[in-house]
Amino acid sequence: QVRLVESGGGLVQAGGSLRLSCAASGRTVSTYNMGWFRQVPGKEREFVAGISWSDGATYYADSVKGRFTISRDNAKNTVSLQMNGLKPEDSAVYYCAADAGRRLPTTEFAYDYWGQGTQVTVSS
Repeated sequence: QVRLVESGGGLVQAGGSLRLSCAASGRTVSTYNMGWFRQVPGKEREFVAGISWSDGATYYADSVKGRFTISRDNAKNTVSLQMNGLKPEDSAVYYCAADAGRRLPTTEFAYDYWGQGTQVTVSS
């Protein structure tokens, strides 16, 4: 069993930055694909970024490409999401997720473990 806890959310002005962290416990996530998703009320949860366990390859949604960076620290059992150039449309609850599969998935149904989420609000 993997427990994921997100932190780092908050209120920021448009153009600002936030760094989200996801701390894993219960099991090392060095052999898990890790992803960040976000969700706003009334909409489906959407993929934001992911990082592969096998080669560290990263993948981003087009809407955040060039602004967000996902990274992992296997020694600390953490995954981070650096968010720069934030826009009001980035406002959402952000979730960290872990997948035990071979390839990095971008759909929420493929992920096995989820955190409770952290709110990010970007004011205009």
